[in-house]
Amino acid sequence: MSATHAGKAAIVTGASRGIGLAVAERLVAEGARVVITARKPDALAAAVEKLGPDNAAFVAGGADDPACQEEVVATALERYGRIDYLVNNTGINPAYGSLLDLDPAASAKIFGVNVIAALEWVKKVHAAWMGANGGAVVNVASVAGLRAAPNIAMYGASKAALIHLTEELAHELGPAIRVNAVAPAVVKTRFATALFEGQEEQVVRNYPLKRLGAPEDIAGAVSFLLSGDAAWITGHTLTVDGGLTLGGGV
Repeated sequence: MSATHAGKAAIVTGASRGIGLAVAERLVAEGARVVITARKPDALAAAVEKLGPDNAAFVAGGADDPACQEEVVATALERYGRIDYLVNNTGINPAYGSLLDLDPAASAKIFGVNVIAALEWVKKVHAAWMGANGGAVVNVASVAGLRAAPNIAMYGASKAALIHLTEELAHELGPAIRVNAVAPAVVKTRFATALFEGQEEQVVRNYPLKRLGAPEDIAGAVSFLLSGDAAWITGHTLTVDGGLTLGGGV
């Protein structure tokens, strides 16, 4: 790997496995050091062992917990003295089915984690480092935020809000801070299992590239948007979907 991110430090949320861990691995491979966070300390400890203790640290907690956010930011500054990148990867979808059957508490939780928490992370890294020194943010959205997504509609609505939040933040925080997003289709992770398990062959027929995504596919896009190669890109959502939305649907 190149030294694209040499000397940089990043916070990656939801990074004990799946897309978040792949992003952390890519950044470390390209020279960065990371603080990762998620709910389960054992999984995070295993991830740090994989990343290398000299390259990574972890803080366990909920992405929407202000105390966790503050501890992660403090850890990054204590360990690395800087926070160049923020990757808002954490996303939840505790409800599957019709919007008409959705409990209001579930709707509030989805938006609280997927949208409001992402903003709170940006506010905290801005106050701690980026406001004075600049940086780059990537929000992990979804193609469900671009098209109607039956059975995961509130999740899709939250990702649509995250995409618009990305644009608003890019407008407000430029020129020193760039804010972009990626919108994956189905990626083969535990989180997305219900969308492909037992039907993968049928699902991939809708993809021109005839396969589902791998976490590494998304990590490469995130790394690019954080890097100097994307220095004139902000407020953009990069669709990483194997061509799925070319057919007009999700």
